[in-house]
Amino acid sequence: MNFKSSTVFVILLFISALCSAQKGNKKAVADNFEHYAYMGDGSTYEELSKKGMSDEDICKNLGNEAYLRAKYDEASYWYAKLLELNSSTTEPDYMYRYAQSLKSIKNYKDSEIWMKKFKKAKKNDVRAQNYNKDEGYFDELMTASNEYTIENLASVNSKESDFAPSFYKEFLVFSTGRDLETTDRSSTPYLNLYKTIRPEKEQYSTATAFPKELKSVANESSTTFSKDGNTMYFTRNNYKKGSFTRDKNGISRLKIYRSTFTDGKWGTIEDLPFNSDFYSVAHPTLNKEGTKLYFSSDMPGTLGASDIFMVAIHPDGSFGTPENLGSKINTESKETFPFISASGVLYFASDGHPGLGGLDMFSIDLKNEGAVKNLGNPINSLNDDFSMIFDEETNSGFFASNRSGGVGSDDIYALKTIDCMVTINGTAVDKDTEEPLPFVTVNGKNTSGGNIGEAITDAEGNYSIEIPCQESQYSIVANLDGYEEGSIFMFTTPDEKNITDARVVLEESSKVAVIGADLVKVLKLAPIYFDLNSSYLRDDAFENLDKVVAYMIKRPEVKVEIGSHTDSREEDGYNLWLSDRRAKRTVAYIISAGIDESRITGKGYGETALINKCANGVICSDRDHQLNRRSEFILIE
Repeated sequence: MNFKSSTVFVILLFISALCSAQKGNKKAVADNFEHYAYMGDGSTYEELSKKGMSDEDICKNLGNEAYLRAKYDEASYWYAKLLELNSSTTEPDYMYRYAQSLKSIKNYKDSEIWMKKFKKAKKNDVRAQNYNKDEGYFDELMTASNEYTIENLASVNSKESDFAPSFYKEFLVFSTGRDLETTDRSSTPYLNLYKTIRPEKEQYSTATAFPKELKSVANESSTTFSKDGNTMYFTRNNYKKGSFTRDKNGISRLKIYRSTFTDGKWGTIEDLPFNSDFYSVAHPTLNKEGTKLYFSSDMPGTLGASDIFMVAIHPDGSFGTPENLGSKINTESKETFPFISASGVLYFASDGHPGLGGLDMFSIDLKNEGAVKNLGNPINSLNDDFSMIFDEETNSGFFASNRSGGVGSDDIYALKTIDCMVTINGTAVDKDTEEPLPFVTVNGKNTSGGNIGEAITDAEGNYSIEIPCQESQYSIVANLDGYEEGSIFMFTTPDEKNITDARVVLEESSKVAVIGADLVKVLKLAPIYFDLNSSYLRDDAFENLDKVVAYMIKRPEVKVEIGSHTDSREEDGYNLWLSDRRAKRTVAYIISAGIDESRITGKGYGETALINKCANGVICSDRDHQLNRRSEFILIE
């Protein structure tokens, strides 16, 4: 099984290789602090087996590789296998990672089970103590805040990884893999710095490369600039004499470098004194006065895989001793990508504090000794959200995320405060009788599935709901016991402040299904599509698969056969094999969500049931071929 790297940002994420944890330590040893410091491609089961690894170590390695690449579906598979082998002796940190992975693929039930097991096994762990402190915290985080709106910078992002934005004069400087330059160890592009005009200065410009004197055959990322713009700190792999410098394990550690702008160019690149060949130091951010540098590291004294540190900068440019910011901020997992605002609010990414899944963005007011706050939906998603910056003068900022619906593997998003609301007035009615329905729960849902408003219909079936006016596309979703979910898609402009007659139709559950019907059509699901030559469920499939699970839970008498299909490309025999794999993975997910295996079966049909003209020898677009790479959910007796 080959693993495809879905994100490049993990080159600069702080992680812990749990499989190398030493017995007796209070925390897992961060032997491989930067997984992609190797700049290597993923391993396969066959490769690790040939090396003589035990099944336990293979599951750990493949689970960790998938987890660090943000392939949480694959990670949950390998961690499940690992914990099946011997959950009683496996390090508790694997329970935590398994719970995080399950949460990211929306398997909340099992995620809760494993978080409780982790808490029991490691009750003194900060992550265990923070878990579920407040009843309903997950639902609260998922409910979209009326404080912010976000927008993908589609004109700036590339098909590769774009992340780690920073403010530099009228520009945004960010890291990108778009140059597609690789090393002999990896097909993953290494990272270079680019810039674009900030939108609050004028319209976005085409992104262009940052000055060539900073470019090297290494990864450059995570910049921060002094107030006058003449001093820059940035992250780069340990790099000497034109190539990566690696330790005995083949790891090129990360370091922070400093450069000064003189005579029209960036001058000598200085290796900071607290860097090391034995641990990583990365992701710098300067305070407003330029007297403190915050960064992430796994240096001695780190609580988890990586912590946030601060070091004083003296007037002569020398440095004090780095200080760990302590357990209020840092956990036994990773805290990374810090940013300090002008007023002293620290923003950072973490997978150790309670969140929605993967990395979440958090903030804490350092000057007023506030509490750590999860920024919630829409800033945070079920995927990785990180490298946030915020300008308090314009009340706007930027961050990166690998959430679904983006341009590339990691995209940069613009963040703005909400300054107006749109009022939606409408009714909820029965599909057959046209009678109004009271006590219907009506939610506004953004494109990420988060709540952006809520209301209950009155005795006449009327509702009124407020939606942030920056949300140009959203859905009004209605739910009532005994009825299937009803929804309408909405598209409004910021100039529209009041919408009337938004009518939502609900159908009685008992009138929906017939034997032979396809639940994709019955439940009005988005089609379950697959990527070319892939049997893995895509991120956009899980929300719809969860609706199939919910449908089957409501109707214990229902049985379903999953029919999976391919397009006509590749040989017929291969396509039958591939479609069978697709069906089995889909069945496995539904069983894992709580459906008895006697109620769900799967069969692969290869290219025998094409829904369009795209048969062998017919020239078709990628879009037309995609329509055939699908799964159906047929009700059977």
